[in-house]
Amino acid sequence: MYHHYYLQRPDIGIPHVKIGIISKKQWKVADFYKRKLDSNIGNCIIILTEPTTPLIFHAQPGGTFSFMGCFMYQYPKQILTIEQQIQSYTDAGMIITSRSDVENALNSVGFYRLRGYCFHLYDNAAKKYVSGTRFEDVLKLYYFDRELSCLIFSMISKIEVSLRVRLVESLLIHREPLVLQDSSIFKDKKLYWQNMSTIASEIARSNDVFIKHNFNNHDGEVPVWAIVEVLSFGTLSKIIKNLKTGTGSSYSVLAANYQYKSQKGNLVNPSKKMFTSWVQGVSILRNMCAHNSRIYNRTIHTTPEILDVDKIIPMPAHNGLYQILLAMKYLRSSDEEWKEFVYEFDKLIEKNNSIINIASMNLPTDWKSHLSV
Repeated sequence: MYHHYYLQRPDIGIPHVKIGIISKKQWKVADFYKRKLDSNIGNCIIILTEPTTPLIFHAQPGGTFSFMGCFMYQYPKQILTIEQQIQSYTDAGMIITSRSDVENALNSVGFYRLRGYCFHLYDNAAKKYVSGTRFEDVLKLYYFDRELSCLIFSMISKIEVSLRVRLVESLLIHREPLVLQDSSIFKDKKLYWQNMSTIASEIARSNDVFIKHNFNNHDGEVPVWAIVEVLSFGTLSKIIKNLKTGTGSSYSVLAANYQYKSQKGNLVNPSKKMFTSWVQGVSILRNMCAHNSRIYNRTIHTTPEILDVDKIIPMPAHNGLYQILLAMKYLRSSDEEWKEFVYEFDKLIEKNNSIINIASMNLPTDWKSHLSV
């Protein structure tokens, strides 16, 4: 909820003028009561509710004035210098062997980001790190996470490209380059038009030469194979989620590329609910990698449907990297590319086994057998 605040000096020609907005959630409420335009009173009546800091008035010659209200919330934590950040480490018992290395890391990586790689080693009750915690290991953990992110992002890029190709092929069974304009192949019509609005925005935002080509040479009509190249992974997921199912449908053709073996040993197409849960999970992990978010030792708030053979028993309280890696496996671009990814992933784990805990990524002890194809 927002409150508007006003300034009025009718005696000098300033009417009831809005000069700003404050949020009730974050700022204290200030109400400026309107006065009659023919008033002879030369000042404003200002009623304030618990200001956190004093009001500031700027007087000018002739009696006019401007007003600034300082109501911003006072954040309780202090800004620390690099020296103070290092001191906070040592005060909490962290072992520092090279002060210059710590300074370089804090200047290039940052105190707050590195906090994500050592909070699990910190005892909040005692305000101390566990005995033996070394800054160099925290930094190694950060570098491990960065390598992991690059490795995963590379594999997801291959998954994404192949999904785009396979989606186009499945849509073109209708023999229509402008098939996305055909609402009959989609289940929810309202959702279809909402998605079309998003698709239109993403096309308009594109500066790709093939989009400009269609604008200039085909009366602005863009074929599906060009559209799919400029859509976000999230938008692709929305299109797939709204496809009609059934024999001969575009979804059935798409899903046939991602069959899995049932418990009876039969090849089965994933249900649309299952398939889109995989795409959504991979999309979320992709965005985390793209924005340099931490992957190690964190909950990933999405729930891809996992095949029974890959489920952890007992089920973990939260989903983590393991569940999304399985979704990546189910959506793999090819067996060869996936095997290469698993090989590199295993090497990275082995190289860093002294500083990582596979349980922090929800990996079971037999994770290799679950990720193998």
